[in-house]
Amino acid sequence: MDNATFDQLALERTCKTLFGVDVEVKQVIAWRVPVNRTDHATVFLTTKKQLYAYVEAQSRLLLSDVKKIMSRMGLKAELYVPPKGRPRYFDEVGRKKFNEVFPGRTHVTDDDIVFYRTLAPYAPALVQINEVKNGVVYQFDSDASGGWRPAIKFTYRRIRTS
Repeated sequence: MDNATFDQLALERTCKTLFGVDVEVKQVIAWRVPVNRTDHATVFLTTKKQLYAYVEAQSRLLLSDVKKIMSRMGLKAELYVPPKGRPRYFDEVGRKKFNEVFPGRTHVTDDDIVFYRTLAPYAPALVQINEVKNGVVYQFDSDASGGWRPAIKFTYRRIRTS
């Protein structure tokens, strides 16, 4: 078994155990591209023609950090996959953070916790991608103008069917 196949199997197993998403990697678009000084992202296509980005981090990432990384990579996110067994993870953490700031509030709506959801710890992260903006996936490069440079050209847009 070569290293690429082993890495794909490890990625599939990680997605299954941490996020409960059963994926079969068809093609790796970008393997472990840097997204900041310490963290990496892998962008891959599944056999069902779904594009995912898996972010592995040494640092503590929040949902807001992952959203910013996806935007800077030129990826438009469709779904930030919560940890396995916790489908309302971001809402739970958002409500908890909101109650820490406003302990007297009893009636908390979803609109109230929009910001506080983004404070949820989210490392590693799995993001289902809706579209690659401008057909280019970017990677972090401290020497490049703006801090990001093209990693690979790849065109993708998910078309919803019924």
